[in-house]
Amino acid sequence: MDHITFLVAVVIVTALAFDFTNGFHDTANAMATSIATGALRPRTAVLISGALNVVGAFLSTEVAKTISGGIVDDALVTPGMVFAGLVGAILWNLLTWLAGLPSSSSHALFGGLIGAVWVGAGADGVHFDKVLEKVLIPALASPVIAGVAALVATYLAYRLTNRARKETVTTGFRIGQIASASLVSLAHGTNDAQKTMGVITLTLISAGALGHDSGPPVWVVGAAGLAIGLGTYLGGWRVIRTMGKGLTEIQSPQGFAAETASTTVILTSAHLGFALSTTQVASGSILGAGLGRRLAEVRWSVAGRMLAGWLITLPAAALVGGLSASIVKHGGNTGAAVIALVALALATGIVALARRNPVHAQNVNDHHEVAVRTPARTAA
Repeated sequence: MDHITFLVAVVIVTALAFDFTNGFHDTANAMATSIATGALRPRTAVLISGALNVVGAFLSTEVAKTISGGIVDDALVTPGMVFAGLVGAILWNLLTWLAGLPSSSSHALFGGLIGAVWVGAGADGVHFDKVLEKVLIPALASPVIAGVAALVATYLAYRLTNRARKETVTTGFRIGQIASASLVSLAHGTNDAQKTMGVITLTLISAGALGHDSGPPVWVVGAAGLAIGLGTYLGGWRVIRTMGKGLTEIQSPQGFAAETASTTVILTSAHLGFALSTTQVASGSILGAGLGRRLAEVRWSVAGRMLAGWLITLPAAALVGGLSASIVKHGGNTGAAVIALVALALATGIVALARRNPVHAQNVNDHHEVAVRTPARTAA
């Protein structure tokens, strides 16, 4: 514990703050469709999701190792660089949450770290081959794979049940959604909580508290799991509304298909150590489920906004992370304090803006603001 300096402690607290924002930003990935179809009550949904996020955090550490010793050179990283990268990720998470935009918390974190390390240690500090292999390629492939899987599953679900009573089908798939949404939550904890574990582990390695190539200690795993679980329980209602009502009108067979496809892709990637975006996977699944149902209306304007957000997330967070790293590099602890105060002021302002138009458990299933057309007709 002699290596835990004040700056290292600040980085650990900031990493857990990011994990908390990751939780409420990504609750929609697991529970938006179940809330939209009525399979689960909103408060019950986020409680289940939060608890399973904590459990999922203990299932694997492969993604954490990818971050702590994969995309950046841990021998060149300093706690100040990690702190600067986290600031970029947190601010981007809050901005997209305010907009109700399901952007990638994962790519915000990667972008912030890449920008900070690049500025702080030079281009040699970033393993661009690993960024391509472990981040960019999965980012392109995972939503497509999940979307195609959900499309096929949705099509088959409706074909196999087209002679059954609608009420029976709806009830059956709603029950199935409780299980499938729970599995997405478990997978989300396995994938996303590990990113914070990786960041804290990277900080401890850079401070000399852990050896190179070390995995996350048990206390890091527990802290990361609890932080993301708490954030998930508080619920990112704005993003849940966009995911559940913004892209398409979701029925229970579609919700079940989307959640099952998301779980499969996320757990497979976590096992392989790919630090993919669960938001992109879940969004791709929901879009595929919308395309798989006859007469379903997909709102391409919302999909376009989401795609634009995905494209700019990593570079935007990298820009903020790089700027913050420059200030910390030249100002030391004073620079870090200035960045922390500015970030806190901006975060407070964003939360204040959000309170002017609140979204909560009682109105989360109201129609999305861009959905002004008549909802899609029910397929036979």
